[in-house]
Amino acid sequence: MSFSSKIFAFLCVCSQLLFSQSKEIQFLTGKDAEHTKEWDFWINSGRKSGSWSKINVPSHWEQQGFGSYNYGRDYVTYGKNFKFHDETGLYKHKFTVPNSWKRKTINIVFEGSMTDTEVKINGKSAGPIHQGAFYEFKYDISDKIQFGKENILEVKVSKMSADKSVNNAERLADYWILGGIFRPVYLEANPKEHISSTSIEAKADGTFRSNIELNEINSANNIKVELFDVKNNLVGESQVQIQKGDTLKHIQFSIKNPKLWTAETPNLYKAKFTLNKNKKTNSQTEEKFGFRTIEIRKGDGIFINGTKIKMKGINRHVWWPETGRAVTENIDLKDVQLIKEMNMNAVRCSHYPPNKSFLKICDSLGLYVLDELAGWQKKYSTEVGKKLVKEMVTRDANHPSIIFWSNGNEGGHNFDLDAEFAKYDLSNRPVIHAHHKPGNAFNGIDCNHYEDFYSTKNILEGENIYMPTEFLHAQDDGGGGTSLADYWELHWNSKKGAGGFLWAFVDEGLVRTDFNNQIDVNAINAPDGVLGPHREKEGSFYAIREIYSPVKIDLKTLPNDFKGNIPVENRYHFTNLKDCQFEWKLVKFKTPFSPESGFDVIKTGKAESPNIHPTEKGNINLNLPSSWKENEGLLLTATDAAGKEIYTWTWKIKLNEEISKQFSKSLIKEFPVSVAENEAEFILKSDEKEFIIGKNDGLLKSVIVDKKGKKMTFKNGPVFVNGTMELSSIKSFTEGQNQLIEVNYKNGNKIIWKLNSNGVLELNYEYSLSGDYQFAGVSFDYPENYVINAKWLGKGPYHVWKNRTQGQAYNVWQNLKNSTRTGQSPWIYPEFKGYFDDVSWLQLDTAEGKITVGTKEEKMFVRLFDFYGIYGAEGYPKLPSGNISFLDAIPPLGTVLAFNINDKTESLGSESEPNHLNGTFKRTLYFYFGLPDLGDENKQFTMPKENILTD
Repeated sequence: MSFSSKIFAFLCVCSQLLFSQSKEIQFLTGKDAEHTKEWDFWINSGRKSGSWSKINVPSHWEQQGFGSYNYGRDYVTYGKNFKFHDETGLYKHKFTVPNSWKRKTINIVFEGSMTDTEVKINGKSAGPIHQGAFYEFKYDISDKIQFGKENILEVKVSKMSADKSVNNAERLADYWILGGIFRPVYLEANPKEHISSTSIEAKADGTFRSNIELNEINSANNIKVELFDVKNNLVGESQVQIQKGDTLKHIQFSIKNPKLWTAETPNLYKAKFTLNKNKKTNSQTEEKFGFRTIEIRKGDGIFINGTKIKMKGINRHVWWPETGRAVTENIDLKDVQLIKEMNMNAVRCSHYPPNKSFLKICDSLGLYVLDELAGWQKKYSTEVGKKLVKEMVTRDANHPSIIFWSNGNEGGHNFDLDAEFAKYDLSNRPVIHAHHKPGNAFNGIDCNHYEDFYSTKNILEGENIYMPTEFLHAQDDGGGGTSLADYWELHWNSKKGAGGFLWAFVDEGLVRTDFNNQIDVNAINAPDGVLGPHREKEGSFYAIREIYSPVKIDLKTLPNDFKGNIPVENRYHFTNLKDCQFEWKLVKFKTPFSPESGFDVIKTGKAESPNIHPTEKGNINLNLPSSWKENEGLLLTATDAAGKEIYTWTWKIKLNEEISKQFSKSLIKEFPVSVAENEAEFILKSDEKEFIIGKNDGLLKSVIVDKKGKKMTFKNGPVFVNGTMELSSIKSFTEGQNQLIEVNYKNGNKIIWKLNSNGVLELNYEYSLSGDYQFAGVSFDYPENYVINAKWLGKGPYHVWKNRTQGQAYNVWQNLKNSTRTGQSPWIYPEFKGYFDDVSWLQLDTAEGKITVGTKEEKMFVRLFDFYGIYGAEGYPKLPSGNISFLDAIPPLGTVLAFNINDKTESLGSESEPNHLNGTFKRTLYFYFGLPDLGDENKQFTMPKENILTD
């Protein structure tokens, strides 16, 4: 053997020896829901019961085709005679362990099992039955392991607990009840003398403290603690002497000028703990941590590192539709990224501790975490609760992202447990009570759920900090981003406003293996997220993203004297806007008869990042070229210091009056225009087109688009969506080459039809209103069944409500027709139907041909077909007449929580009030039916004289 080979072999042995001195892990299940292992399985009732078969672990057994389903609120749905499916599953698995583990301490670790779990190794009990589904527990099985032969693991899991308080806390809940070993199971082997756990406190002033728990100390005499920065540079160290029999040691020292952890600056350090015997390493363990200080200043706010912060948070269930709460690190990562994409800074782990990987990702990417003990409406008993608090806090205490412990949800607070958290948390984080009734503030923080805007305002004028741990319930299309802007401004500008946590992150849709793998949201109970089960983005997702943007820009339209300066407010807590980047684009939009959507980028540039400190205001100077007005749109994108997009704002440069002229210019051919009439109708004619107007009401009755009499069934408009339409007078007259029909109504409303020589049917209308209205404008009828897709120049691609216009960008959008109901299968977004904002022109592609509509006035909403935002026994809010509407005002949307509908939207803030309208409203619409002749002489085919499908 060569010298280099000997050196390599020596290093390998050394590395193996070093490894043997640290904790070793052997997975008995797979590492996550995607990487599983087969175990033997038997279940006592439900599907596939009564015989041994195989199951993939970790998993919920229902998702593997075993047992039966329950939703937690079934006890409410079915009443006092209801019983949950009480299933028991038996697991068996054979495993071996390496001989090198002899004389080591071997634990078997369960990260989560629902619920009562009894463990045997080689027929011997590993320890007491564990009760509580969401908590990591372990048994020392060193004396039960057989070396050199197979070991048999047997696990008995009862979905219902023998302890009624566990059932009350975990089963009587607003989530799916799923049984089985749903998180990994593994063996961990340590030297007999080892560090069993560490609890860390690291303050913003650089103080580092740790409680170090020790196991079977006999000959080791020293613990060394080393701190490393993100580049693995040693930044501090200290040592403490230990003696035989020691079980706990405390160490404290400081480093200078640490980089602090916040959600904006998630700076992490590594602590390496080494147990030595006369400088020889016995065992090592490492922990990631962050330097940060949490303060609750009563009557003032929540402070991190001396700076007041406000929570832009959301409630998250651990969830994936195919696998339930058995998830993967990639799912955890995706969720953190999506939360941060909404410009949020906080997450509540409702209503139980999450996977360990989720917390690690929150540490590294930056989210403030509220870690919660289970207890949806009922509490754990003190006896069980004490054990579970210990398991939860011991596992999670070193995560800098965790800012609060939550002692249960709403009615699930056991006050006897409040003091338990600090026993295992060296940093003594604040404990909160996430409650749904007034008068339950704790530690100076009121977390009361689902207050309206005005009761929120009253609470903020009281003595406590207000941080609602649930608000704006996002069931169906309500809540979430709807009316959030008013709530957020209220919290941002209030001294005691601490922000809050929206309900909820995702619709808890579950793939039902008993119903052909359909996704079930349990009717009204679980479609309450701002994303679908597979993380499909609803309109609220984008509204939240703009509302919570730390770069706050309120400029809605470009003023006439715009010179490139945009007012901006810095709503970061720790970041100067000079650390962000700003890039602008000047664009030209695609035209109605172009086969494409979107825009062409004409010019780009970067703006100098302004020096604006957190919470201060200033301006961004874009330094646009002198020719900027020759373009049609302006985009501004802000990115953060990590290169992630914060938000992109869009403004149109050309007004609709100019855009409508460009539309007319594309119609190059002109034809004579005439009018005919009979007893009941006026008939406007141009080339092959005819438009029939009823004499008794002035409404469009029919559209004929060719000489064969082919009709387009766009008709019965314009109907004013408010008031009556009693005819006062109707007449036809000529204006130059154009034919007009003027219609007057007894209430003063007026319409004028005008057929232009280029084939455009022009509609001018005006109406007067005084009072509060849900909507205003005019409607037509068109068969929804005939529509293929819609393309429009305006805000999109999602529909809006009066109290949720945020998050949409000005562009040429195109949506294929769908019948999506928000929060329901098949979760195809954006929804095709709805109110669409700031539309310059709209083109419907239909089975009858194209229908193109434009306007010359600003700020037109378009309503497409029938839809509702929230659902009870009926849908809300009510719709205008007709099914295609051109509107000057649209309704706000309320909220719904299960059966409880709030359609009195004015309680949700000023944006949610009905439209206060007073005056006369005028608008011009331009209609073009079919495809225009654009002068292309290169014909691809000869039109048949007869079409057997339509003629």
